[in-house]
Amino acid sequence: MFIAPALLILIVFSIIPIFIAFGISFTNLNLKGLADWSSINFIGLDNYSKLLSDTLFHKSLFNTLFYVVLGVPLVIFFSLGIALLLNYGKNKIFTVFRAVYYMPSITNIIAVAVVWGYLYNTEYGLFNYLLSLLSMDKVPWLEEPTLAKISLVVLAVWKGIGINMIIFLAALQGIPKSYYEAAEMDGANRWHVLFNITIPLLRYATFFVTVTTLIGWLQFFEEPFVMTNGGPLDGTISMALFIYKNGFQNSQFGYAAAGSFVLFLIIITVTLIQFKLRKSDTEY
Repeated sequence: MFIAPALLILIVFSIIPIFIAFGISFTNLNLKGLADWSSINFIGLDNYSKLLSDTLFHKSLFNTLFYVVLGVPLVIFFSLGIALLLNYGKNKIFTVFRAVYYMPSITNIIAVAVVWGYLYNTEYGLFNYLLSLLSMDKVPWLEEPTLAKISLVVLAVWKGIGINMIIFLAALQGIPKSYYEAAEMDGANRWHVLFNITIPLLRYATFFVTVTTLIGWLQFFEEPFVMTNGGPLDGTISMALFIYKNGFQNSQFGYAAAGSFVLFLIIITVTLIQFKLRKSDTEY
């Protein structure tokens, strides 16, 4: 009885739409079909087969893989590193730094994009100005495909550190002090404590952060949408942005639904693999 409202909301706004979208992925639904349902035809696996031969979809898949491989380890590394530094600090100033590092994660992406757009601007951006002080040439941060992807990863890492840092901080403060006291009595240095006590006891937090971060980066959307709109030359388009463009700009709802379920299967597969590896590690 108590969980019924939440369950009802979940069914109406999540589960039912998923099944409807799955059915739409087997049709040629477009903007015309919304006005006249009789024009909607069942086309079987045509949308999925079209995805396999779509070079833009292949490029979006590669770009998403690029974002994940580069961005996820960086977010985890910097989040854990900052959490460790803030946890060891006893001064009140470290409380201020917690808020400073957390603020980007709750800042509106539009405001962030405006600021970083000025930073990345080729002609009068801060980054190129600093390079000019070193007598270096201007860098086209958002005008070359590979460099644009790296620039978006830097922005996303900066924005994504805060939440994961808080999770790591909470886990660090939950480690019993007796472990550190015993290590100090045994003459262990800080590196021994870090790699033999702290990091192993953070395995549950690390697993949670890894899973949630990986899922988030597989759905990488806001940064390329706001900063580059998938350009230049579709060099920054992600799978989520590919789905958005086909669904809401080209009005090819059936094709976009098929793409979304391919992304859904990728996320489910990667997540299950992580849980399987985690289970094997626990059993070991």
